[in-house]
Amino acid sequence: MNKILLFALLAASVSHGQTYPPEAESPGSTAVHKDSPLYVAWATGITVERGYLNISNPDFMIGGSNRVSSGTPENALGAPTGPTVSLGDRGTATLTFARPISNGEGFDFAVFENGGPGFLELAFVEVSSDGTHFFRFPAHSQTQTDTQIGSFGSPSAPYLNNLAGKYAGSYGTPFDLSELPNDAQLNKNNITHVRIIDVVGAIDPLYASYEGVVVRLCKRRN
Repeated sequence: MNKILLFALLAASVSHGQTYPPEAESPGSTAVHKDSPLYVAWATGITVERGYLNISNPDFMIGGSNRVSSGTPENALGAPTGPTVSLGDRGTATLTFARPISNGEGFDFAVFENGGPGFLELAFVEVSSDGTHFFRFPAHSQTQTDTQIGSFGSPSAPYLNNLAGKYAGSYGTPFDLSELPNDAQLNKNNITHVRIIDVVGAIDPLYASYEGVVVRLCKRRN
């Protein structure tokens, strides 16, 4: 999993059927291009915890380390200009905002990932209003889990919901704070932290992700 960029935004929400909104630039898509005027604020701070190069083989090393090292955390701040930061398997990035995100009408912020037309890089998304208590968006994948998707395969946007990286490249995946349950430890009108957690691209039960509402994922490994 690579670049993470977050922005506060305002947009209209859409209703979902048995499958979810399709790829960017398709009718009904919720993807928001990086140059959209809907973006009103950028993440201003970031903390990264690097994940494994290959979580199923933690002894695999490059340059004496079994953790990813590509890019610097600051590459994930500001407008998307190209440079990325790699999180690796189950790596995390926690981004902060000088201007808190509030729960407005429709979508409230978006996450960009370093996916492309032939593959998607997926991640869970959590938010916090105090930097201590984090709440995860309920995520859902209808991706088949009978066979492992290989290096040249990918999940498809219409079968993914509330997962960062649903849209490739220059298009942000939007999130609506109203989808989170009410909780005394979460002020939806003062979100200061957004956490991104890499989804491991495996159906092996030792490493697969079964979280959110019904999340069963297989994707391209880094």
